[in-house]
Amino acid sequence: MGPTPASPGTSFGSVSEKEAAVRIVGLHKRFGDVVALGETDLTVLQGEFFTLLGPSGSGKTTLLRLIAGFEQPDGGTIELVGTDVTRIPPYARDVNTVFQDYALFPHMTVAENIEYGLKVRHVPKAERKAKADRALETVQLADFGARKPAQLSGGQRQRVALARAIVNEPQVLLLDEPLGALDLKLRQHMQRELLRIQREVGITFMYVTHDQEEALTMSDRIAVLNHGKIEQIGSPVEVYERPATAFVADFIGVSNVIERDGRQITIRPEKITLLAADDATPASADAHVEPATIADVIYAGVLTRYVVVLDAGGELVISRQNTQSPPGQAAVAVGEQVRVSWLPAQAFTITRGG
Repeated sequence: MGPTPASPGTSFGSVSEKEAAVRIVGLHKRFGDVVALGETDLTVLQGEFFTLLGPSGSGKTTLLRLIAGFEQPDGGTIELVGTDVTRIPPYARDVNTVFQDYALFPHMTVAENIEYGLKVRHVPKAERKAKADRALETVQLADFGARKPAQLSGGQRQRVALARAIVNEPQVLLLDEPLGALDLKLRQHMQRELLRIQREVGITFMYVTHDQEEALTMSDRIAVLNHGKIEQIGSPVEVYERPATAFVADFIGVSNVIERDGRQITIRPEKITLLAADDATPASADAHVEPATIADVIYAGVLTRYVVVLDAGGELVISRQNTQSPPGQAAVAVGEQVRVSWLPAQAFTITRGG
């Protein structure tokens, strides 16, 4: 049996009011004729790193902006730590937002940028400086307070934006694709830094991204959105290993979807074993085995992908790690007859969804 779609707000068992950092009930938003967010229920726990994942137009940024107060919903409620904030302005909500473009004041020093929110709240100067210094230490920029934003790298500016957000000690920190403008290696480094900082300060993070690997790497739980609705909520392992819908299976990583016995099932490429047609090695006793033909072989560095056409109908992509150097000496060739096998526990029935 495959999984059923997760019920928003019920993952992690029963969630009490005290445990909920964000609770959304029946929230929805339209822009003209476009449904940006369908009726949505969602609970995010205190201290969670919770990710909203989906393609452009899926509703993830709209949901974040509704929580921040930058947009007003057409209906439904938003609670932050038990307080209904649905109709109160952004500045009165105990949240801060970090954007992709940093939004730093170019004429201010790093320290002045970080202290700005505290200054607006009339926090005494000595206390502002102490809090800013601690925030800079947290993001590992203790010696950068006197610099201007233009003197920093992209990764450093993003850390300053993060320090400016956490210095106010919000109940919830909203992050809207904050690493999207960074190159791959810096983005991966900043992913680790964000996780470290989140664990250190203990603030609830709600993180928006369209990057599946980023979501899997960083999150406690993930909500996968599509066309303004949540298709599945779960841990990274749950949404990857047990996708609830065809959209989730296809959007997160590479997935094979085939029809068998009137059901739509999905199998990840790395879960499939590829055997030569005359290989005497028996498949596992409980494995499902089918004959197939190699249609394509794609070398991708750390692995090789094999595209096979199944005799029973359908096409699969199979991934094999390249553990030999040079690779490919024992590789099967296009047109070769093979057998493919997988364990029934690794193939899941999915709903059509999305």
